Amino acid sequence: MKRKKISLSIAAFMAAFSLPGLVTPNSFISSVTPMIVAADSEYTYGSTGQFEYQKYSDHIVISSCKSMDMTSVEIPDQIDNLPVTEIGIYAFQLNTMKSLKLPDTLTVINSYAFGMCKNLTTLTIPDSVTKIGMHAFEDCPVLETIKFPDHLVETGDYTFNNTPWLNAQRSKDPLVIVNGALIDGRTCKGEVTVPSSVKFIASGAFAKNTEITSAVIPANISTIPDNLFWYCSNITSVELKGAETLGFGVFGACNKLTDLKVSGNLKKIDGYTFTDNTSTATITFYGSEAAWKNVEKPESDAFLQRANYIFDENHTEPIEGLRGDANCDGQVDLSDAVMIMQALANPNKYGIDGTAEHHLTEQGKANGDMNGDGLTVGDAQAIQKVLLGLGIE
Repeated sequence: MKRKKISLSIAAFMAAFSLPGLVTPNSFISSVTPMIVAADSEYTYGSTGQFEYQKYSDHIVISSCKSMDMTSVEIPDQIDNLPVTEIGIYAFQLNTMKSLKLPDTLTVINSYAFGMCKNLTTLTIPDSVTKIGMHAFEDCPVLETIKFPDHLVETGDYTFNNTPWLNAQRSKDPLVIVNGALIDGRTCKGEVTVPSSVKFIASGAFAKNTEITSAVIPANISTIPDNLFWYCSNITSVELKGAETLGFGVFGACNKLTDLKVSGNLKKIDGYTFTDNTSTATITFYGSEAAWKNVEKPESDAFLQRANYIFDENHTEPIEGLRGDANCDGQVDLSDAVMIMQALANPNKYGIDGTAEHHLTEQGKANGDMNGDGLTVGDAQAIQKVLLGLGIE
């Protein structure tokens, strides 16, 4: 029997109200939708000895486990000759497993997938995984060891909340950063500067932190995620050096925010970025007044209407980065040369102001300029020489 994935608006609504501490009496404060497979994709239900699953044309999503009382869970690489690429939302929540083996074909662990697994002590995330959804391993009270792959893995709100692993990481550094991903900053105090090595920030990373007073987000972070500073009730100053979009609830209930500095690359402010924010701030925009007017934003937003504005067209940021890393993924490889060639051949799509999802950024342009003479075909050639061990002139 074939089914179609339908809109999860109801699931998103319920998920938002289940975010620990992320409920405001005056508004609905989360637009974070659990990670799911593409909408409207056809699938059929299937069942094995241990699991129930959704079968798509080219992959399998594990949707649930038949028994809640398993000691050991081992998820296969394939079912019906198709790779198992996702663990569905809630699939193993409250399971009593003590050990878990995930397949090397897995790419996404969806929201709430292993929440409240009270006996799970160790987690090895396969190298193939790129995303882990919100609350996926929350409230696993004995989860002490997590082995990450050697690359950035995107996480969501409270992915590892209330685990011994997260507590141990916080004790080392309140900015919990793994392979360029800022997972948590909710125990930071005072003035916080996120290092430029961070390439991704999880939604709600600082939410409900009442000890933080200011924050600086580096220029390479273009997407400011949902609920990032929600209910940071004592934060007064924030600088978003490279922001292009401000998500839902970023500054919700930040009622002492009086100084906000924003990148001149800003393109969109969500309609609820400043929800329940009663403060009056000075907004310094690193660009012209005309550019500010072109930013997509809620014109009736009370916070924006109260604000005082400064337009600083001369502001520049020192650009630091890995030489040759044109796509800003933390490494230099052939894809960087390809990025340069695409940007030069089709600047409207892949250039600085391009429309492609992975277009060249200012940081990438600076990284890719191997010879200091502006971005040219020669830079792409220079990167290839480096990869071949020939060096550059």
